[in-house]
Amino acid sequence: MESFECNICQDEGGMVALGEDGTEYWRSCECAERKRIKRLMQFSQITEEFQKKMFGNFNLEGRPPLVAQAFEVARSYVLDFQKARCTPQNSIALLGRPGCGKTHLLMAVSNNLLSRGIEVLYFPWVEGFNGIKDDLSKMEEKVHRLRECEVLYIDDMFKGRGKPTDFQLEQLFGIVNHRYLEKKPLLISSEKTIAQICEIDEGIGSRINEMCRDYRVTLSGGIELNYRLK
Repeated sequence: MESFECNICQDEGGMVALGEDGTEYWRSCECAERKRIKRLMQFSQITEEFQKKMFGNFNLEGRPPLVAQAFEVARSYVLDFQKARCTPQNSIALLGRPGCGKTHLLMAVSNNLLSRGIEVLYFPWVEGFNGIKDDLSKMEEKVHRLRECEVLYIDDMFKGRGKPTDFQLEQLFGIVNHRYLEKKPLLISSEKTIAQICEIDEGIGSRINEMCRDYRVTLSGGIELNYRLK
């Protein structure tokens, strides 16, 4: 006896159904959406460990008010996403001190969007550019995907001891500018403030500032913000 992952549609992704007027039509099965979300998660580059990062397991107990503010802004962004996604201010940036939970919160945003069938591509700054430079034959393909995916999450932007290279800045400007013009959402975490990003490249910083105007928190302060040191 043949076995199927879905016994309802027998892995066809849907079935023929009858409308009220007796005409036949194709009705998608619930399993099709589940499989699509699974594929989106696989293509997102988000690791299994990061797939566990949600709002529900973000610990706010004893955390400074700015961290609570970042939590609320990230959650509001998810709730408002469908309304804001086609507007010029459709992006979110969590900036400032390391160890504040910026990555966790934007992973929670990403995982929520993915669970709703919205494509998110994760691009960790250091590893992402290392991956591009390691195989320049696929650079055009990789950069094209960074420009065109529904939602792009750039994590730890400008992380590193030295200044970003001309190659990194050229590619980043092209990605940010394309998404700015096409109103494609960005999720950005960085230890740099908007002013510091503008010092590196004003064209990049000003576009990110405008895109993230409605959903931006700068976590400024001392070492008390770093939960890893508690």
